[in-house]
Amino acid sequence: MATQRLSSLLSVSSSSSSLRSLGRYFSWGRAINRFSTSVAIEEPIIPPVQIDNTQLLINGQFVDAASGKTFPTLDPRTGEVIARVAEGDTEDVNRAVLAARKAFDEGPWPKMTPYERSCIMYRFADLLEKHSDEVAALETWDNGKPYEQAANVELPMVIRVFRYYAGWADKIHGLTVPADGPYHVQTLHEPIGVAGQIVPWNFPLLLYSWKVGPALACGNTIVLKTAEQTPLSALYVSKLFLEAGLPPGVLNVISGYGPTAGAALCSHMDVDKISFTGSTNTGKIVLGLASKSNLKKVTLELGGKSPIIVCEDANIDLAVEHAHSAVFFNQGQCCCAGSRTFVHESVYDEFIEKAKARAFKRVVGDPFKQGVEQGPQIDGEQFKKILNSIRSGIESGATLEYGGERIGSKGYYIQPTVFSNVEDNMSIAKDEIFGPVQSILKFKTLDEVIRRANTTHFGLAAGVFTKNIDTANTLTRALRVGTVWINCYLVFDAAIPFGGYKMSGNGREKGMYGLSNYLQVKAVVTPLKNPAWL
Repeated sequence: MATQRLSSLLSVSSSSSSLRSLGRYFSWGRAINRFSTSVAIEEPIIPPVQIDNTQLLINGQFVDAASGKTFPTLDPRTGEVIARVAEGDTEDVNRAVLAARKAFDEGPWPKMTPYERSCIMYRFADLLEKHSDEVAALETWDNGKPYEQAANVELPMVIRVFRYYAGWADKIHGLTVPADGPYHVQTLHEPIGVAGQIVPWNFPLLLYSWKVGPALACGNTIVLKTAEQTPLSALYVSKLFLEAGLPPGVLNVISGYGPTAGAALCSHMDVDKISFTGSTNTGKIVLGLASKSNLKKVTLELGGKSPIIVCEDANIDLAVEHAHSAVFFNQGQCCCAGSRTFVHESVYDEFIEKAKARAFKRVVGDPFKQGVEQGPQIDGEQFKKILNSIRSGIESGATLEYGGERIGSKGYYIQPTVFSNVEDNMSIAKDEIFGPVQSILKFKTLDEVIRRANTTHFGLAAGVFTKNIDTANTLTRALRVGTVWINCYLVFDAAIPFGGYKMSGNGREKGMYGLSNYLQVKAVVTPLKNPAWL
């Protein structure tokens, strides 16, 4: 799959494979009017997938939590219960870590040839492709993201990431190092051991692939904790891993809450590494627990308040569309959302009018309906947080250009919201909202916007829109962020590393850089007697 922009939802017609398949289950009904901000929030469509996996996956078996407890996972379209899922806690994490440790120390996985490991990962990717309709439907049902996004953008990327890392499995090796003396020196790149992984609710499967893929390619075993809001898809696809031939104990999946299951995983003395994606505040807790236990290696991908800079010479129509997608994609629930849009004063008014018009055309509705661009927010807590942020923007003096209201009386739908005349000291310009709220600020000079863009604790990503290569180069090097997109946004690829500066985290995921999270380097020194050469 070629590099693609996540927010470019593939053009879907009735002849596309995904919608042909969905046609077996859905009646799409009347066409959606793309010149209105929402469709009527009618009775939700029944998703075409059966929920079979609600237990914990430990040592190759689906089992109940030791306590027997379960918790509900909710449909964001209605707030109603989809299913009850096993609630893992400390005892279950202990069982999972024990299984992972045994699989690493005694099992076949790290002792397999890298080629054998890659074959299992390729078989899993093939199974994902075979079951992609069901997996995408499950992801939409549990998360609220548009089905077209899940099926046509995210699932192909998940499959591509696993195939990418399957290809890496037999290409991981150390070096032969010259030394000052008669010694043969080599480095070994060894698996780190048992990896604890905690995935977020906004991209459950995508982040599953970013973490599980490189960890397995390097020969590690895993205990993965799902987000309590979205446990279903990870449990479903992990069953496919067993079908692909993954040995028992190599991948264990615990559903549960952060303060119990998550804390137990981060504190466990027999876990060698933690990879966490989530909020910055929770990331601090994860880092603290890891340091207080066994100083395990930690990778963090955290929050952001990413700037988009629209220069005076930019293609305004292009910039408007990308800035719109940058902040509204996935209901605004994206760590690298372009949530601070800086626009040069000479084109500010034009940009505002076009941004309003684009927001007006955005289609909000049941994510299983064809043509819907925006579904509900993840849950009631996030829904209230976003509406409070919108209220804060109004009270602080920003101009509400469009939106700002709830849609319907059922579920967690919010209008796409656009603010102008936003100032740097306002909460909507400083704090991560994680919702469909676009804040548009005005700037005069390049030096000014560089300073303002960098005046944040975050440093995940940025977008730059200009026709001037010198301006682009200046901004690329000046912005203190992990990714800079030039005249585009949200372009992701299995080979492109992703991660942040400052309080947006440490380490990188994806690409060859993602492998280093799951490897440790050993130097081996052997004396040479009468060497013919050094």
